[in-house]
Amino acid sequence: MLKIVLISGKRKCGKDYISERLQRRLGSRSQIVRISEPIKSEWARKLQLDLDALLSDGPYKEKYRRDMIVWSDEVRTQDYGYFCRVAMEEALSRQQTPYILVSDVRRKNDIKWFRETYGAKRVTTLRLTSRPETRCSRGWTFTAGIDDVPSECDLDDLAGGFDFVLANDEQFDQEAIDLLLDKLQLQYQ
Repeated sequence: MLKIVLISGKRKCGKDYISERLQRRLGSRSQIVRISEPIKSEWARKLQLDLDALLSDGPYKEKYRRDMIVWSDEVRTQDYGYFCRVAMEEALSRQQTPYILVSDVRRKNDIKWFRETYGAKRVTTLRLTSRPETRCSRGWTFTAGIDDVPSECDLDDLAGGFDFVLANDEQFDQEAIDLLLDKLQLQYQ
């Protein structure tokens, strides 16, 4: 049975890092899905930008972040699940796995779409938190128009909360990752 873990958190709290650590431990039984991939792909195509640079964690992406947010919010106004659906269709067409790790959930409507589409029993939410000083040490600086808009703040007041909340201020050893997998009820190799 398909199990989906929706991973959320602020910028530079380690969503990709934890997703990749979980995926490595789960091996070929899992894959990482990024809702941002179809956003960045369509944005790059639309403006003839370097897609690889947009997909990276560098300054190139930051130059376009604000405009991508505005544009993707306009698309979501018409169809709130559009980018979730495209990301999942692409992932499932590549590989069928029992576990999907969605590494960049940012909005209540993302969670709503996954629960409506796959059923609440198949969907688990994991919220990552990090102290501001930890995020700063990873390269984060507060940016008005980015860190104070729904793409960063919509989940701050999620009704009912998250299934799991993990403080990600330290390096995680294998034992900590295995413990997290156990909590998430994901069977690893």
